[in-house]
Amino acid sequence: MAELQTTLGLLSCAAFLSAAPLQARAEDRALLIGIGTYENLPEDMFLHGPKNDVKAIRQLLTETLSFKPEAIRLLTDEKATRQAMLSSMDEWLIAGTVPGDRVYLYFSGHGLQVKDASGDEEDGMDEAISTYDIKADETDWTNVILDDDLEAVLEKLKGRAVTLVIDACHSGTISRSLSPQAVSGVKGARYLPRPFARTAKQPATRGLRIDLGVVDKPAELTAGGLTAWSAAAAYQVAWDDVRLPIEDRHGVFTSAYIAGYTPGESDANSNGLVSNAELFEYVTKKSKEYCSALENCDNLDPQLESLPEALGTSVATPEPYKAEQTIADQPQDKPEPVYQKTKLEAGVAPAYVDADPVAAIGDIVGKVDTGDVTVSLDIGPMLKNGQAFKISVTSKYDGNLVLLDVNGEGIATQIFPNDMAQKITPLTAGSTLTIPDDYYGFDFEAEGQGENMLVAIVVSDAVDLKGVAPSAKGLTAELDARQSLSEIVSRLQKAWTGDAENRSVRWSLGTLKYTIE
Repeated sequence: MAELQTTLGLLSCAAFLSAAPLQARAEDRALLIGIGTYENLPEDMFLHGPKNDVKAIRQLLTETLSFKPEAIRLLTDEKATRQAMLSSMDEWLIAGTVPGDRVYLYFSGHGLQVKDASGDEEDGMDEAISTYDIKADETDWTNVILDDDLEAVLEKLKGRAVTLVIDACHSGTISRSLSPQAVSGVKGARYLPRPFARTAKQPATRGLRIDLGVVDKPAELTAGGLTAWSAAAAYQVAWDDVRLPIEDRHGVFTSAYIAGYTPGESDANSNGLVSNAELFEYVTKKSKEYCSALENCDNLDPQLESLPEALGTSVATPEPYKAEQTIADQPQDKPEPVYQKTKLEAGVAPAYVDADPVAAIGDIVGKVDTGDVTVSLDIGPMLKNGQAFKISVTSKYDGNLVLLDVNGEGIATQIFPNDMAQKITPLTAGSTLTIPDDYYGFDFEAEGQGENMLVAIVVSDAVDLKGVAPSAKGLTAELDARQSLSEIVSRLQKAWTGDAENRSVRWSLGTLKYTIE
């Protein structure tokens, strides 16, 4: 199965093809689907969270994302039949929008796997989302919406700014391998085992792996304007928040995703702009906090698939966020952040970025500098033009280092890796790497004026970064800071599949702001 399987293949159903002409000018559109009760499933397979999830997402769209109420269509429970879901995707989202419009597609409910009939899946299974009228035959689920179906929809939406959010999991390995006794003991998990594995007392679960999860052609679809979010990595389980009373329940992912739109929650660099990367780090943190407190949850890693350059862009129109200022950490005369509109290569609707390339680093990486990696200059953070200096990096964890120097003009220099170093070896936890050392045969000299930032990324997993940070770029090439950093971080957000269970890549961040006078 590909990393981001939002396989949305061709639909053969003629009813899916709308005869309505494309409007000359359309409005943004959203389709929110939440299914908790099912026509052909027993009550012990019903879900409590979806009805609350769609209401909360609708509020997010109208109050934060400036969607008009009449531009939002809800399909819940008995209204969310297979035919209604497919026809709404066609005539409401596809025929009702034009390139440049925003399209928002949200699903909350059961996910599942069925036997692959088209032969396009490596594991022989198609990912699918449930419908109100889902049915079970003797061996498999029927009357579902396949990942192939969804992919066809996304193909037709190219050029729009499409946000796909799936609060469900696919968890194919779990649903095929757990014993009925083990399955029945997982309270609040969101996955739907295949019919022949079903027990008489099935817990409330949500199943779909759109791990990215329902997309087999991630590069093609994200290039067309897609940003896709899913609640869990492949072979993980998404959850209802069982800490809440039944009538108040939400998906763990949906709750974190909505809360993360508030700058006070997720704005790691406190510049008033919540970026995709910051939101991703926030929902990951909240998901792991929930999982660590739950006995049956081994791991929970939400997934984000987008263009790399979208990581540092805003998820909503930013508003200046005024954190409490102290003399020590935030001078009273600190200027308000300035935002500028930007458009991605896909030609979709504009978003915002911090106009200051140094300040924007936090938006791109998403992480807070927690001190796991320390960066220092031998002469301190205040330099004079032409002054020689050395850089030292120390990490709490073993890993491969990427070190960038970003100036106020948005130009980056890749300090490490580089072809000048005697050899490129992983950092050892607790040891210090000094650049340049005696083997380089030269010193670094401060050049220019203004504020700069050193960004150190230490990757503990064996992720191949040669394509985005080759040593040949080291020290000599002038790089676009936003682009280079975005490409590196995007690569680190892919699910790590080197272990038996998929999880997020392990990497740490360290930064140092310094000034040249």
